[in-house]
Amino acid sequence: MRRTSSYRSYRSYRSYRLRRPRWTATLPWKAALFITVMCCGLAALLGALVHAAVTTQTVDQAREKALDKLGEAARAYEAGEPLPSYAEVDPAGLPASLRRLAVGGESGTMMNTLAGRPTMWAAGPADGRALAVRIDHSQGARTINGLDRAIVGSSVLAIAATLLVGAFAVTRVTRRLHLTAQVARRIGAGDLDARVNDPRTSDPSRPLDEVATVSGALDTMAATLQGKLLSEQRFTADVAHELRTPLTGLTAAAELLPEGRPAELVRDRVRAMRALTEDLLEISRLDAGSETVDLDLHRLGEVAERVVRAFGTGTEVRVVRDATVETDRRRLERVLGNLVANAHRHGADPVVLTVDGPVVTVTDRGPGFPAYLLEHGPARFRTEGGRSKGHGLGLTIALGQAAVIGAELRFRNAAGDAAGGGGAVARLELPGPVPSREDAPPPSASAATP
Repeated sequence: MRRTSSYRSYRSYRSYRLRRPRWTATLPWKAALFITVMCCGLAALLGALVHAAVTTQTVDQAREKALDKLGEAARAYEAGEPLPSYAEVDPAGLPASLRRLAVGGESGTMMNTLAGRPTMWAAGPADGRALAVRIDHSQGARTINGLDRAIVGSSVLAIAATLLVGAFAVTRVTRRLHLTAQVARRIGAGDLDARVNDPRTSDPSRPLDEVATVSGALDTMAATLQGKLLSEQRFTADVAHELRTPLTGLTAAAELLPEGRPAELVRDRVRAMRALTEDLLEISRLDAGSETVDLDLHRLGEVAERVVRAFGTGTEVRVVRDATVETDRRRLERVLGNLVANAHRHGADPVVLTVDGPVVTVTDRGPGFPAYLLEHGPARFRTEGGRSKGHGLGLTIALGQAAVIGAELRFRNAAGDAAGGGGAVARLELPGPVPSREDAPPPSASAATP
């Protein structure tokens, strides 16, 4: 057991250590890394080529000079004249391989170190011995070292300059990409007036790069989407307005019908049509964003009880902790009424409305919300499982009105227990002051019945 725990801890620690920071995934970091690697590779390649060429040239010049001096020393040796100061027969510092070459009757050169100084040796045969000359190569070595330092310094400066220029260029591109992403997020949040307005797309004479092409495509998509949504909103509003006049006449005509089952059916369908028309009008106003709020301070528990009494069904109200919130009471009642109505229409008893501070929860014991609603939110007129009634209009209006008063409405399904399914849970969180526990009223519970 301890080994398993230790192994898991080691794996967690190792995965934590191997996890890269988020900033390493950004485009500027990747561009900087790519530029640095390429510049370093190019500088190393060019430096190696220059170093090899200069070293070869310097060594060749020293070798030619040593061979020339060896020829002078050989002529002096053959003539029986004194040898120059730089020449000697079987000198002590002569490399063994070069000595064997000279004793064997051949001439050659070799770079070696003598007393810590680079030395070019040249040796040739001299009566079974080795006649050798040496040339101090310290100046050539200093030249090569200075060239290497110059190559490294210039490479560092070139890499720094390239990084600065590359960072400036990449930053300009990423800034435009971030602006495009920000506009896309605004459009996704509902701001259909948001546009990138890249100046490159407005001037046909200017060539378009990839970022400008994406920005132009995003603006075109947003404009097209906005036009279609506005057309749908106008159509919904126009249809709802046009239906009000014939529905008013139909309502008056239905009231004149003689009492009986047919008259009751007609009046019921007329009322349903009127409610649907009003819902469509309300949705069109919410879509247009023309709603205004009338804020005031209200006790949340009292509003909840008033909604249940007006609704006229068996809904239990539990006030765990009351709170005073600043909100639009009419819109809040509309949200709570739609949530309670949806719970009774699609759920099962008991339906409970709970007030806990600025949070109101409506629960039932039915099958819960469908999966599409939990994932994407309420969909207008959508039905599930072949049913003729869907979750769309009522919850769509509740969600829209909650947004108008600055509240947050969320939907989830409760976990099941031994008694059966968990049911649906709609949670409304309101902004506003929350009273302290000392000022809050004592917990109470009341039930409103028809």
